[in-house]
Amino acid sequence: MARRKGERVELLPPGPTPVLGGTAELLGDADRDGSWMLLVNGTPQSHVDLEDPTHLEFEYVRRMGHVLDLAAEEGRPLDVVHLGGGALTLARYVAVTRPGSRQRVAEIDETLTNLVRASLPLPRNARVRVRAADARAALASMHAASADVVVSDVFAGARTPAHLTTVEYAREVQRVLRPGGVLAANVADGPPLAFARAQVATLRSVFAEVCVLAEPGTLRGRRFGNLVAVASDAPLPIAALIRRCAADPMPSRVVEGEDLDRFTGDARPIPDAEAQPSPEPPPEVFSR
Repeated sequence: MARRKGERVELLPPGPTPVLGGTAELLGDADRDGSWMLLVNGTPQSHVDLEDPTHLEFEYVRRMGHVLDLAAEEGRPLDVVHLGGGALTLARYVAVTRPGSRQRVAEIDETLTNLVRASLPLPRNARVRVRAADARAALASMHAASADVVVSDVFAGARTPAHLTTVEYAREVQRVLRPGGVLAANVADGPPLAFARAQVATLRSVFAEVCVLAEPGTLRGRRFGNLVAVASDAPLPIAALIRRCAADPMPSRVVEGEDLDRFTGDARPIPDAEAQPSPEPPPEVFSR
């Protein structure tokens, strides 16, 4: 549980807690006061800085933050849908950087959400509504053209469920987005990046504009990692994304246009009937 002393939050972690997906645990970050890592079954799932919600520790989450920053003029409130909640890292980020934003979260693990809400308080005045539901089912229930941004970051264990990787899923996201709205999707993959290439082909079959943000070593197939796929029916802010990704502590590349053609190669869009979950990460990914 959390308790406040003035403006400082002191956390009393509850220890390993049974949740729908197994066991969740909150561990303090020894390098940042007021920061916590959420692990589910030993897999790092989220990082939260209670004192500075604008701090995004995970590199791929920082790239998603760039997409959110560039989705509209600075500070303008947004309607954001988060598919996958975890510790609500990006919902906290939007609440602070874009006050007044309306945020809807689909997180199937209600026990996990209760743990997070009790132990890691949201910023004051955050308008965040969490629904205990499967991400695709929640998306299907939403009104058309009701979101400016959809963030897709859903994992069962360390894998993205198959039904969240398909053309039909991408079409549901497109339906919920307003004209000019944008999708940011976490795509976890390793050599030879067959899953990531198929995900790009899938999004390109639905959206007019797609790009990929990723660390060069992951793009070259040297290691397992997280790529961020960005999609919209409006032109993407490629130049601004390039500048922001290049300035990150771990710089990343923006792959678009002909480079994205080459990356995708002969990969095909994936329909529901052929869906597979994302690859299982090798054990060393979480032991470094």
